[in-house]
Amino acid sequence: MDIPVSGFVVHSDDSDGRHSHKLYITNWNGRPVHIHPFSGVTSFDVGHRHQYAGTTAPAPSGVQHVHQYQAETSFDDGHMHLIRGTTGPAIPLPEGGHYHYFEGVTTVNGATPHAHEYGGRTGNEI
Repeated sequence: MDIPVSGFVVHSDDSDGRHSHKLYITNWNGRPVHIHPFSGVTSFDVGHRHQYAGTTAPAPSGVQHVHQYQAETSFDDGHMHLIRGTTGPAIPLPEGGHYHYFEGVTTVNGATPHAHEYGGRTGNEI
């Protein structure tokens, strides 16, 4: 099954001399795509918590959908964690647009190995 996708590629030469390309998808199967910002604070475990922020992966507009997401937490107590997962379905906002719930458990890290819980709702679609 072929799904028509359109977008653009951005070329980057980072200051450390590495060459990379980022693909930005703007249209998926004839529908424009969008992303959501998300941020929050993890649960308090082993004497500390972490902050996190990011944007979801793109998904089509105008149909029921979910988004993939991932981010690194802030560096606290000598370490950081990774969060990643899939949001819940779109929840309409009265003034237009929508948001998604997300929740999960971070990766395990730290001098005393542990994980944190996190969760919340994304911002409105961008």
